[in-house]
Amino acid sequence: MSVSDSATGATPAAGGSGSKPGRVWLIGAGPGAADLITVRGARLLAQADVVLHDALVTPEMLALCPQAILVDVGKRCGQRSTAQAFINQQLVDCAMRHARVVRLKGGDPMLFGRADEELRALEEAGITVEIVPGITTALAAAAASGQPLTRRGIARSVAFFTSSTDPNEPDATTMPMADTLVQYMGGREAVQTARRLQALGRPDDTPVVVVENCSRADEKILRIRLSDLAQGLVATGGPVLVMIGAALAERRRGSDADTHMTTQAP
Repeated sequence: MSVSDSATGATPAAGGSGSKPGRVWLIGAGPGAADLITVRGARLLAQADVVLHDALVTPEMLALCPQAILVDVGKRCGQRSTAQAFINQQLVDCAMRHARVVRLKGGDPMLFGRADEELRALEEAGITVEIVPGITTALAAAAASGQPLTRRGIARSVAFFTSSTDPNEPDATTMPMADTLVQYMGGREAVQTARRLQALGRPDDTPVVVVENCSRADEKILRIRLSDLAQGLVATGGPVLVMIGAALAERRRGSDADTHMTTQAP
């Protein structure tokens, strides 16, 4: 999508050729719910001229910046998406034309958000960048499920990971070493992840919590064991986060209001 100033209230960068470029903010939108963005992030959104946003950013979140030009540069696993190099160039182009540019990313921009590539492109173009952190989905999922990721005497370390799709990255069959593992975008990789962990000696009864569409109205939470995860997950249409480890053993509570997904039949 190209960006146009016409019929908008966007503020162009001062001057023409050779003028000082605008400023870019990389803002974490948080896990999904519009009221989980930081106060600083919401304030900057309300002042933005242009907002380049991820596909998973909700309409409610975008309603916080009605004055801005909106550019969808979303990436979804397994779906057609915008090339990262093109996103980088759009950020630079927007900053050359507008005073206040926001790159709105799901979760926190510094975790699995390709922030390094966008920062490099902007810095090489001489554009000032500020980073505004957001709540990463792992922590929101822990809160939604009521399951701490650490637990005294049981879990003192946590690792966040995704499945590698780049042949130049470390061997995809390796797994991080931590008491609690959190796999982002883990729905498609559920079977492979579970089987690798079983092969590494994780017990079949290791607790697993799966959260789909975290913090949204259609959020779903599934509590299973590692042996169940090895059978796969069914009908996970939204973004899925998988948490694995002994710390996730379910606490005794008066009621369980979770909406459940199902596992694949063996």
